[in-house]
Amino acid sequence: MPARLRVAAALAALVFPTFSYGAEVAPTPKLVKDPADVLAAMIDRHLAKDWEARGLIPAEQTDDAEFVRRVYLDVVGRAPKASEAREFIESTAPDKRQKLVDHLLRMPGHASHFASVARAQWLPQAATNFQLTQFGIQFETWLRKQYRENTPVDQVVKRIMTVGLTVNAQNPDFRFVQATGNDQDANNIVGFYSANEGKPENVGSAVSRLFLGMKLECAQCHDHPFAPYTRDQFWQFAAFFAEMNPLTGQRPGFIGPLQPQADRNRIGVMGTDRKVTATFFDGTSPQWSLEKSPRQELANWLVSAKNPFFAKNMANRVWAHFFGIGIVDPVDEPGENNPASHPELLKDLGAAFAENGFDNQLLIRAITRTKAYQLSSKMTHPGQADPRRFAKMNLKGLTPSQLFDTLVSATGFREPAFMRNQQNFGFVQPNNPRSQFLAQFANTERATETNTTILQALMLMNGRFIGDQTDLARSELLAAIVDMPGWDTNQRVSNLFLTAFARNPTPEELERYASYVDRGGAKNDKKQALADVFWVLLNSSEFLFNH
Repeated sequence: MPARLRVAAALAALVFPTFSYGAEVAPTPKLVKDPADVLAAMIDRHLAKDWEARGLIPAEQTDDAEFVRRVYLDVVGRAPKASEAREFIESTAPDKRQKLVDHLLRMPGHASHFASVARAQWLPQAATNFQLTQFGIQFETWLRKQYRENTPVDQVVKRIMTVGLTVNAQNPDFRFVQATGNDQDANNIVGFYSANEGKPENVGSAVSRLFLGMKLECAQCHDHPFAPYTRDQFWQFAAFFAEMNPLTGQRPGFIGPLQPQADRNRIGVMGTDRKVTATFFDGTSPQWSLEKSPRQELANWLVSAKNPFFAKNMANRVWAHFFGIGIVDPVDEPGENNPASHPELLKDLGAAFAENGFDNQLLIRAITRTKAYQLSSKMTHPGQADPRRFAKMNLKGLTPSQLFDTLVSATGFREPAFMRNQQNFGFVQPNNPRSQFLAQFANTERATETNTTILQALMLMNGRFIGDQTDLARSELLAAIVDMPGWDTNQRVSNLFLTAFARNPTPEELERYASYVDRGGAKNDKKQALADVFWVLLNSSEFLFNH
């Protein structure tokens, strides 16, 4: 792209809005209540009741600047560009927050962000084990399509559970799983099974953790020491996937269909000579038939009203994404030692999620409309310190992907499409800034960790990417701010703040930084002083956290 056009694009990111919030009048009252409004009101009633009982005073409502950055990060995985933030802040439309969320849910970034988050939770091993990388890529590709189409969550899970499979039994320690037929979606879904090594016990552990909120792996060898799960329950659940075991006498390397009848719902208990039959967590078993496989039976039970765990667990995961902590937290460790902070709220939230067809976007609309989500992150009362009370918004460290995408948004870095579509799964792709950046921030101990560490902050401050994007000779957006005709120092500093934080500086900040620039900074150069200010803003705690 010619230099003149690149500068024009940088100016557009600063000045021109990309979305209109419509008429600045009150919206027409609806004859039928919006289900998202009904659900939001229910959430707020539960929390208000808890605050009153505990004598808590919630924080004040967040201002528009904090809200627009928060909701961009939560819904599309990046902070807003300066033009996007300015348009929202300056709009006087009374329903602009609701309209913004609707707009963000239609953006491609929403599906990409939620697919990335889900893959990190559902297949964390794909980010830390090079051999499993391709399976994670395949699975995330399919998840992105589901979020783009807003496929109901129960249908997503049923599709995962019932996909047609064949198993390669050549390696007893790692069974390569393939899809039956030529369905590309199925080929991508089976990455879930291959990443779990095609083993019934691994797949069963993953399914119980992700879709029931239960970590059963500690009961694989013995009864769970802290939770009411027994070893038999672990293997009874794994038995739903027993058909993935190779048939007795099957020759090495044979790729064939899953077990049709014999022992397809029974599995041996490790360390014993016993076998157990597939059984649901409520102690019941399906009415077995040849028409339905054990996985189909489990899929039907998982998403049914008979299962008290699924809807609550899936709703709690969405809640934790937006509030930084779940009603049950960690989200996959419920029990007597980790009770829900608001059990009645969680019960009603799960029920409403199911009643509304497991509509993920509706749940997002409801949560973002609540008074609780729109509270400030600034503590104004001692009782707000407990994050499990949701009396103020909890600070959330940015994930590595959020951080990179926010840096791209803030600096105007033009990432080639082929690089943007390449996801990082624990290995570095040459000449790909995204891959190199994410590799520096990779956390091999916990793939879904979002806490910003001191080491990560040091990497950011001393990293090449930040250095390049705050260099006047390399950063087109910074150069556009520095060279904008007709702007004085205050306007240039204000636009640096809007670019980095989606807000204007306070009077004190403006005076301090404008004075530094007018003095020429450390090198007696006003333009370089502006670059220094930009570097400081991008390395601040305000930039590294979602408030």
